[in-house]
Amino acid sequence: MRYLLPLSCLALSLSAQAEPLDPLISEGMALIPPFQQQLMATVKSAVESSGPQQAVQACQQMAPQITAEHSEAPWRVGRTALKLRNQDNAPDPWERAVLEQFQQRAAEGEPLQNMSHAEMVDGEFRMMKAIPTGEACLACHGGSIKPELAALIDQYYPEDEARGFKLGELRGAFTLRRAVD
Repeated sequence: MRYLLPLSCLALSLSAQAEPLDPLISEGMALIPPFQQQLMATVKSAVESSGPQQAVQACQQMAPQITAEHSEAPWRVGRTALKLRNQDNAPDPWERAVLEQFQQRAAEGEPLQNMSHAEMVDGEFRMMKAIPTGEACLACHGGSIKPELAALIDQYYPEDEARGFKLGELRGAFTLRRAVD
């Protein structure tokens, strides 16, 4: 009984903290689909016009530009992963912890499709949404990459670690952040 009051206060405190984040979560979640769609459309168009080799080049050249286009103030939008292709997308310590949390939650059976995490970190709103490995991802990120494609990936991304994924596994996450006044 003596623990009931402190637990009630903690529950109310956590609930009160979550409510102010709801508008930021909604706003951030709305930024992900257009970003994801433009990235996927770029890759799909390259594959359809010239095959997976062209998709590797398109990713290397266009993904940073697409990311910049979708990072409209006050938001910064990006992608990160535990197994990187592009070292420029390396997770910071907070992102790494969230990615590891996503892996653990997935291992416990939680579906990746709707998995996300948001919180305030040092005066900044931070949010991540898991990216499951889709069928289209496997040509360049799966376990059976054609040798000529693997050679091209090695050329563009000499430190590539983003291979060997299976359908539905955690590929990475969208990561969003913005300062909060």
